[in-house]
Amino acid sequence: MFDFEALSQAIPRQTVLCVGDLMLDEFVYGEVSRISPEAPAPVIAVQRSETNVGGAGNVARNIASLGARCIFAGLVGEDAAGAKLKADLARESLIEAVLVADSSRPTTRKVRFVSEHFSTHMLRADWELAVPASADVEQKLIDAILPQVARADIVLLSDYAKGVLTARVIRNIIDAARKFGKRVIVDPKSANFAIYRGATLLTPNRREFAEATRSRADTDQDIAGAAQDAMVLADCEAMLVTQSEHGMTLVVRGGEAIHVPALPVKVRDVSGAGDTVAAVLALTLAASADWETALRMANAAAAVAVGKKGTATVTPAELRRKILPHASLAAEEKIVPARGDLEAHLADWRRQGLRIGFTNGCFDILHPGHVKVLTVARGACDRLIVGLNSDASVKRLKGEGRPVQDERARGEVLAALEAVDLVAIFEEDTPINLIAKVRPSVLVKGGDYTREQVVGHEIVEAAGGEVVLVDILPGHSTTSLVGRARGGKA
Repeated sequence: MFDFEALSQAIPRQTVLCVGDLMLDEFVYGEVSRISPEAPAPVIAVQRSETNVGGAGNVARNIASLGARCIFAGLVGEDAAGAKLKADLARESLIEAVLVADSSRPTTRKVRFVSEHFSTHMLRADWELAVPASADVEQKLIDAILPQVARADIVLLSDYAKGVLTARVIRNIIDAARKFGKRVIVDPKSANFAIYRGATLLTPNRREFAEATRSRADTDQDIAGAAQDAMVLADCEAMLVTQSEHGMTLVVRGGEAIHVPALPVKVRDVSGAGDTVAAVLALTLAASADWETALRMANAAAAVAVGKKGTATVTPAELRRKILPHASLAAEEKIVPARGDLEAHLADWRRQGLRIGFTNGCFDILHPGHVKVLTVARGACDRLIVGLNSDASVKRLKGEGRPVQDERARGEVLAALEAVDLVAIFEEDTPINLIAKVRPSVLVKGGDYTREQVVGHEIVEAAGGEVVLVDILPGHSTTSLVGRARGGKA
């Protein structure tokens, strides 16, 4: 499980080698107000247009947008679109472009006509030659790419089937990456997953996965079963199947499937969302995150990307707001008194397929150590419930003179934090009964506990959940703060 703040500091230190099909994305925005008199088709009154570096180039842009370095390799034609792409990439200080020119093909260009008012794509026009690179150009690509492998922390192949990632180019890159101990992420286009053999992770969408595995892929169980066979064929460690509004399913070879629902968002444009997912996966894995952390980060990044127009990039601030969003309830609605009813909240969250987390404490005087635990806990789940000891419970545990603040005041302070979705007050000395009622997927405590000392760990683990211990911040203790305050007053 992850500490988002630590991960966000590690990501800018990574370098990704991204290889794939570069293209120029152009968006023409306008209003549709009538039907053409020449043909039964809408007339778009053009208002503005914009161009972006697209395809695998958009993956590179997302890597740079998150503060990391990208070595990008691809093909361009000797034309105006190719010249523009070179110029645009040259302006990106964190992208080092290694481009091979191919005079026999046009630079791939896609023009999308979009209704400004409805954010609806009306038409797309493509200029491309979607055939494998010639043997000569193929060799130039290999010669340009292989020296870069040792310089990267991770390798990302973004396959749009436009000619760059031929079977020979793929094989050379993966073999070189394995020689240097680098992991390889592949956003595949070929239905023959065997050509990516030896990659670490494949990230097909649902349609691509169904075609490659000849399965229906209708349920998480279907995906999990078919993915295990596909991973043997591709000799990869894991497979992530993206399912648009249905979320994402990660299957680790020989392990259980992990599914995360899509985060609620108003979808404006899905163009390039897969590029964002691939970029974030590569960066989080390069920064030593585990599989589930990479999955949750990618899912949040996709939610940011589809909420924007065009082939969009994601910033660290936007990703943080999506990973650690404002809680789902107003502060005054978050506090549940002892013996209060949690069931309505729990039922609603479970119906949405949300991952519920739990942590607990007295929280008598909130300090940075508490904030760190709560932030990490929220990053590990979709909804965080904080169990809060009642006044009588705190007095029994801490002695006379405690708590300093009553349970309502402590609850209101916790409820004001964006990381906290619900504060549940309990009267017992331990939250064991509350944990049995909540049945959280993840149980979080400070690292001054061992797993065996965490109350409720047996309940959570028996249900397939996990216990997460967060390193504590030295020098922060409520008891010492109270002692110093009272000593000063005296």
